[in-house]
Amino acid sequence: MKYREKVLELIEYGKLAGLKNFTPGYSGNLSARYGKNIIITTSGSANGYLTEEDFVVIDFNGNVIEGNKKASSEKFLHIEFYKMRPDVNYVIHVHPVCLSAFASVGKDLTAPIMPENVFYFGEIPLAQYGLPSSKDLVDKTSKFFSTHDAILMANHGVIIGSATMKDAYMKLELAESYAQVILNCEILGGAKCLTNEQVKEIIALKN
Repeated sequence: MKYREKVLELIEYGKLAGLKNFTPGYSGNLSARYGKNIIITTSGSANGYLTEEDFVVIDFNGNVIEGNKKASSEKFLHIEFYKMRPDVNYVIHVHPVCLSAFASVGKDLTAPIMPENVFYFGEIPLAQYGLPSSKDLVDKTSKFFSTHDAILMANHGVIIGSATMKDAYMKLELAESYAQVILNCEILGGAKCLTNEQVKEIIALKN
């Protein structure tokens, strides 16, 4: 896919995320693998209101090699996901209300509650808090990249990687819906977990 096609794709899904209030205001960042480099949103851009001017190309050392703006301050989080996962071509980092609430109270989403989430995620772990844009944040979050597509970041938000932008966005919708369901279950007295046997049956559907 050519540069402009990838940028337009990121704009499209950024707007969708904005309409769903997954990425309020200036929060969050989007990126796409681009050959041996990465297309990423610029610092201070708003995912729900992106234009073609809101992107730069960086190398895997974080240097801007195309564009005249500053890359997102979370660029090293994206870079590490791509380094660790050759199958990942797109990364979304956003702050949806329910997922961010779970991250902010220190609760992961690993309990097997709904078949869809067991099937698509296995579990959504919680990375310990690190200062945004810091190496500490990258170190604490990236330890989950090799085994998970979606990770909550304590007191922060969520990061999701996938082979396609559509799949990354769909998993974002699924994850936020899952958090909403769990929250409602807590109000109603607590969810009933699937059994180990039921979980194995769901995982077997992948084969």
